[in-house]
Amino acid sequence: MGRTERQGVSALALAAALGGCSYAPPLAVPYIPVASAYREEMRREEAPWTLARPADELPRDAWWTLYGDTELDALQTRLIANSPDLAAALARYQQAIAYSEQIRSGLFPRVAGSASALQNRQAEQRPLRVLGPGSPDEYGAYTLGVQIDYELDLWGRIRNQVASGTAAEQAAKADLESARLSLQAQLADHYITLRGLDRQSALFNQTVAAYAKALELTQTRHDGGIASGLDVARAQTQLDSARAQAGLTLAERALIEHAIAALVGESASSFSIEPRLADIRLPQIPAGLPSTLLQRRPDIAAAQRRIAAANATIGVARAAWFPAVTLSGVAGFQSTTGGSLLRASNVFWTLGPSLLLTLFDAGRREAELAQTQAVLDETGARYRSVVLGAFQQVEDNLALLNHYRAAAEAERSAVAAAQHSLELATSRYRDGAANYLEVVTSQAAALLAQRDALDLDTRRRRASVQLVRALGGGWSAEAASPVRTGG
Repeated sequence: MGRTERQGVSALALAAALGGCSYAPPLAVPYIPVASAYREEMRREEAPWTLARPADELPRDAWWTLYGDTELDALQTRLIANSPDLAAALARYQQAIAYSEQIRSGLFPRVAGSASALQNRQAEQRPLRVLGPGSPDEYGAYTLGVQIDYELDLWGRIRNQVASGTAAEQAAKADLESARLSLQAQLADHYITLRGLDRQSALFNQTVAAYAKALELTQTRHDGGIASGLDVARAQTQLDSARAQAGLTLAERALIEHAIAALVGESASSFSIEPRLADIRLPQIPAGLPSTLLQRRPDIAAAQRRIAAANATIGVARAAWFPAVTLSGVAGFQSTTGGSLLRASNVFWTLGPSLLLTLFDAGRREAELAQTQAVLDETGARYRSVVLGAFQQVEDNLALLNHYRAAAEAERSAVAAAQHSLELATSRYRDGAANYLEVVTSQAAALLAQRDALDLDTRRRRASVQLVRALGGGWSAEAASPVRTGG
């Protein structure tokens, strides 16, 4: 083995010995106290669900099927295929993948080929004339070679860059899942709202028909001299008011329909959903334990991975205090004539390390290190904010479902009482025992109770959708790659 080969082997051995160095601090995710159970879940004797068992999990890919509506299923399929917002989120994830691959290339040698065929003329009085005195004024220069450059990652700079890029890629993947879940939840929420408005429209249509009959009755009594013109005016007012509310409901429905069109990537001008009285189930949703929420929310996973990315970047900043060592080699053929280029005698090569160390930068490296530490602090604070917000969202929607359930039971009783009151008032009016004001009051109370009952029914289903979203849908940390650090 020659001296040059021994030097090359020694350099590689040194690189291998120091290759495990990394100046990134140990990865530490901020501690957040986690309760043993959700407070609202502990009120399970009042709630329409039970504590989750190990087998109680949301469907991973199609949680919306819990609502038992085939049209909602079809719309969710169109959302995945056509949503521009989801396409943008996917493109951001693909950008992160490409950027991570760019950084990862730094772990390997860079190889470049070069070739040149030049004709040169040198001045007669050129200092240190090429080829010495008496050499030709014109000569050729033909070169064919290969250059290899490899930075020895002695301080873990490149590996920490790769670790940061990988963690950022994983965060972008979790962001994609978070965007997908958000859009799916928006679509389910809009669809449930739309079907709730369909029920309200049907209620107003029935109310308009009933009020029209009441007006007819009042008009007949007025024509017979039994009722006053005031009764007729009141009946007409009730009818017109119901018609106006029916129109407002249709206007609100149109806006929701347009929002659904945008979500599924369709033009609102050509998109429509036929009105119908859909029987949307209120599913029993396993909330699980608060500790499992950290693995079930993609936004929490993204926040964790951004901590890992920021942590690795500190290692990159610290490595800037040490010299960058690059091993370079160039080999090829050189000749003054093209025909004799590829001869053994024309072989040239250069091999050796180079070292670059910054001696003075006016505090730039200190500032860069302080910046990376501040970024780590920021990502840690954002992680805490995301986790605390997640717990809040789960508790909020559990509370809504708890209280909406109690309110719905009370409202059903109110609907029955109001309907009975309306029947009594109408009977008394026919018998001449009451004026029409009692009928009007009972009509208003009955309509309000029925509308509130429908609204509560819709609110409960919407709250269940938001609970699914708060729980992370069917996503879990098992679907994501583990966090990799720089070592």
